[in-house]
Amino acid sequence: MRLADAPIRVLLVDDSAVVRRFVTETLEEEPDIVVSATAANGGLALERLEREVPDVVVLDVEMPVLDGLATLKKLRPRWPDVPVVMYSTLTTRGATATLDALSLGATDYVLKPSQLGNREAAILNVRRELAPVLRSWGNLGRARIDGARRPTSPLPAPPPRRRVSSIDARSRPDVVVIGSSTGGPHALTEVVPQLAASLAVPVLVVQHMPPLFTRLLSERLDARSALHVVEAEAGMRIEPGNVYVAPGGVHLVARRRGTSVVVEANDGPPENSCKPAVDVMFRSAVDVWGPRVLAVVLTGMGHDGLDGCRKISAEGGTVLVQDEATSVVWGMPGAVSQDGIADEVLALVDVSPTINRYLSRSFSGAHA
Repeated sequence: MRLADAPIRVLLVDDSAVVRRFVTETLEEEPDIVVSATAANGGLALERLEREVPDVVVLDVEMPVLDGLATLKKLRPRWPDVPVVMYSTLTTRGATATLDALSLGATDYVLKPSQLGNREAAILNVRRELAPVLRSWGNLGRARIDGARRPTSPLPAPPPRRRVSSIDARSRPDVVVIGSSTGGPHALTEVVPQLAASLAVPVLVVQHMPPLFTRLLSERLDARSALHVVEAEAGMRIEPGNVYVAPGGVHLVARRRGTSVVVEANDGPPENSCKPAVDVMFRSAVDVWGPRVLAVVLTGMGHDGLDGCRKISAEGGTVLVQDEATSVVWGMPGAVSQDGIADEVLALVDVSPTINRYLSRSFSGAHA
């Protein structure tokens, strides 16, 4: 049985001895994290896991003998609950492999320092990017284990859901806005391709990801969807039947320009430590479409989207959230649900059919 205040144990898997040594030395400065073991490839990592299961696995993407994807395929059936953080490079190959890994069950990802030669910048990267992710997943995993061991006690009743009355042809949504973070790439590949080809409104998506990753995600979704999916660009007209994914590093903002609605470049500061931020996009949607906004909050850590959902709800719009059972992390959707402003809490498989139902010409009447 682990002590709650024991350091988070990390298995670091990377074929570069320089990376292993540098990351280990940097994380040793963190009082609550320890690299308990390292491995130069996936095969050695699996052997280490047989001897001792860590709190978190940090897995390089490109390695000899057994690379990150092959390792993940072998690891997940044997250790389904161990958090696996992909350690990726900001290259097309690295980003593509990382997206593949997330679809195969990787829990999260962190970008490697771009230049290990700049030691101060590299140390800062590990402290600001890798360490917080290890801390979050290590503590979350322990909380789940401890919760399972404790005797259960009655939980307070969830806040009552707002009732939506008489949604008819005049008040059907004019836009769908979707926010997601951790676990989002997989969730989006389940939701977006299942949206009806006849969808007569635009869809705006914010997924917390860096540049390049968002472009590749857009291309993947486009290849699988009846709707046209693009990475949003400044000045682009927002039109029905298209899905616009926020580019990494820039907020996605909708603005009315004459009779058209366009994407406006917004290089403002991060919100909720995120850029793009769901809240920024959600608020701009209300400014353009008023109460005719259908918001969807999918799996994600933190509470980005809560403020925007409050504004959408106050204006008379509709808010749907993914349920806890099917979320990788029930942070973002959970915050909205616990605030009492979610009209429906849905399993992932039910999200697209529900969106389609709201946008269907035949949909009218009240529901809970």
